[in-house]
Parts: sequence; structure tokens; C-alpha cells
Amino acid sequence: MTTLYAGGWIVTCDDAGTEHPSGWVLVDGELVAALGDGEEPEADERVELGGAVVTPGLVNTHHHLYQTLTRARAQQADLFTWLRELYPVWARIDAQAEYAAARTGLAELALSGCTTVFDHHYVFPRGREGLIEAEVQAARELGVRIVASRGSMDLGAADGGLPPDDLVEELDSVLAETERLAGELHEPGPGARVQLAVAPCSPFSVTRRLMQESAAIARELGLSLHTHLAETREEEAYCMELYGCTPVEYLADLGWLGPDVWCAHCVHLSADEIQDFASSGTGVAHCPTSNLRLGAGVAPVRQLVDGAVRVGLGVDGSASNERSDLLFEVKQALLSARGRDGPEALTAREALRLGTRGGAAVLGRDDIGSLEPGKQADLAVWRTDVLELAGAEDPVAGLVFSAPHRVDHLLVGGEDVVRGRALVRADETEIARDQRAQARRFTE
Repeated sequence: MTTLYAGGWIVTCDDAGTEHPSGWVLVDGELVAALGDGEEPEADERVELGGAVVTPGLVNTHHHLYQTLTRARAQQADLFTWLRELYPVWARIDAQAEYAAARTGLAELALSGCTTVFDHHYVFPRGREGLIEAEVQAARELGVRIVASRGSMDLGAADGGLPPDDLVEELDSVLAETERLAGELHEPGPGARVQLAVAPCSPFSVTRRLMQESAAIARELGLSLHTHLAETREEEAYCMELYGCTPVEYLADLGWLGPDVWCAHCVHLSADEIQDFASSGTGVAHCPTSNLRLGAGVAPVRQLVDGAVRVGLGVDGSASNERSDLLFEVKQALLSARGRDGPEALTAREALRLGTRGGAAVLGRDDIGSLEPGKQADLAVWRTDVLELAGAEDPVAGLVFSAPHRVDHLLVGGEDVVRGRALVRADETEIARDQRAQARRFTE
């Protein structure tokens, strides 16, 4: 079955930054077969786009889906204060709550044009099972791609860590669960719908040994590595006191810099540390809204991009963002970069590229992130006949500057996930109702 999407402004995000202002995309099964402008190829079905902007599906490189259960908490707190308030609340999570939270976050993301989601889950209360399986189930039902993670914390408050002692795990249990989940869930190769990453939480919640063992098992199993890093000045002071070095120096000492690694935030990096990331191939998940919400600062995105560091965007947990909207994060990346480095710091198209091709590169995926023949048909279609784009001479820049927008049509591997600005495979009202019921359990 071939489908021709025609009469749109096609933004490919390929190496050359090619755009087709009056173009078409031919989809054959799950792949992009061809694209261009001018004479249209034959197809089994033709979909008229009516001047809509078509971009690759957005790629989210850092999230905590479970946190949709606890929005708008610790409203004026810094990171460490925010975590100390919420750790005991998150300790109540179970598979039922995780499923409701994941459906909510994934539905929000899909409606914002996101087709691939990395989720960093590191809270595993004792005796609770099936948490990762619950979020994978939610992703499969909605039709989006997910890179789940087996996160971990083993450095409790009694030993100088941040999380409460009843929320940390034993190293052997973490490694065994990582291996089990990888065997049951991880799909290698192009077109993968479900993948697994290994993701110890952070330098202030994980021991040196767990960081090292996590890297070893990830590399043995062929999985990527992820952690939080250099998010706040307090984290840097913590690492200096505990380890006698900066967070980046600590990661380098552990053997954690490399092309199979990406780190969330990286707000506080020196010029030399940016070079270390570039030379090692280490990636960055930039989370502008979360960093601003917690007063952590603004990551040096212009310097990272100019230094040839892989950079993608992350919504981060809804408890530090309150909105799972990746197109809005594209706009936030643009504005925060300009707030830091001036009006020429980032263009609208560069910001969009961070949310598409950049995110794919961070996740180590060369089958998504751009619209090119042979790549997955992950397409986001954005209407341009809406009020907020009226008068926009450049509809691509207009899309970014006036975000957020609800996507009109979203395809993942050629299959409809959103159509007519509504979820295809689930009922948005029912998801919200279930979410509210589960969230009430965390306020009692």
C-alpha cells in the first residue's frame, strides 16, 4: 500500500536542510519511498495536505513519564529540594499508576508531534513489579516508539546520597533486572518500536560501583547508557565534596564518556568539558523548560552545536515541566539560547533540527529523525490555516515561534497515530480520567 501526501511544505531535516515548499512525500508501507516537488508519482492513495508543514516526527531524548502523576509540586524549589519533597511521594508508585502516567505522557507527546520517546525510569519501590512493562504496554497501545530504560539508585541518604534509604536497590538486583528486560524487550536494528537503555540516575544517587557495572553490562548487551549530569551548581559542589572532581571529570574517570552515552541537562559545562564531549562522541539531552523551572540555568547549546556535540531535546519529567509537549520544547530551546547568547544564538530551523535529527542522533538511530528515502515514515503534519500562523510569511519559522501547536496528523512507521488532531488508538478523555484517579492516590 502506497500513500502520497501532497501539497505541503516538506521539511526534510536531511544533511543539506532540503525543503520543498510545494512538495510531496510518498510512503510505502513503513518507509519513505520518495519525496520532492513537481510531478507527483502514482500511489494507491493520495492525501491532500492543503499547504500544511510536514516535518519528521519529533524525538524526545529525556523524560520521566511517571512524574505526570505529581505535577505542580514544590513550585519554588531548586533541584535538590524538589527531589527531597517528591522522592517519598514517588515511592508509592506501582504498575497500575505507571501505566496511567505513561499513557498520559505519551498521549501528550504524540499530540505535540512526537513519534519516539526515551523514558528515564529509576524509581523501583521494593516489592513492586512490572513498571517498565507497563509503560511499554502504553507505548504499544498508542503506537509510538519508546526507548525505555532500566534506571537505578543505590546510594541512599544514610550513605551520603540524596534518595531515601527505602528507595534504593541492591546492585545485583539492578543488573539482573537489566539483563532480563533487555532479553524480553529490546529490539535491535532499523524500525525498532521498543528498545532499552541502561540509565543509573545521577552522581548523587548512585555509587561508583553501580555506575561501572552498569556500563559493563550495557556494553556487553549492546545497549546505550544514560544519566543526569551537570544540571545544577549544587551538583557540582556535591561531586567536588564527595569525589574531589567535577561531574564530567567523575564520568570520565568511570569510563562513561563515549559514543554509546548521552547525558541529560549538561547546563554547567566548561569549554574543555564541551570538547571532551565532542571528542568522545558523548551526547546531550537539552531540557530547557525543566532547567528554567528549577532555576538551574541555561545549557550552552550554541557552543555544544558549534563544537560538534550530538544534541537533542528532552521534555524531562512533567513534575519539573508540567507539560509533555516536545514542539514547545523546540521553541523553548530557541528562546533560552537567545536569552543566554543573543538573538543570533539559534535559528528556528536549528531548533527544529535539535528536536528531530538531533534527537535521533542522540539515541543512536539513523532510521528516524529526517525524511529521506529508506527511512521510517515518521511524519508530523502541521496545519497552517490556524489563527496563530495567519500572516506568517515563513510557515516553518512561524510554526516554531508560535508554538505550542497540536499536530494535525502523525504517522509512525507509516501508521496513523494522530488524525484530525485526535488520537487514533485511544480516547483522550478516558486517559485523562484514569490519570486523575491514579494521581489522587499520591495526594492522600
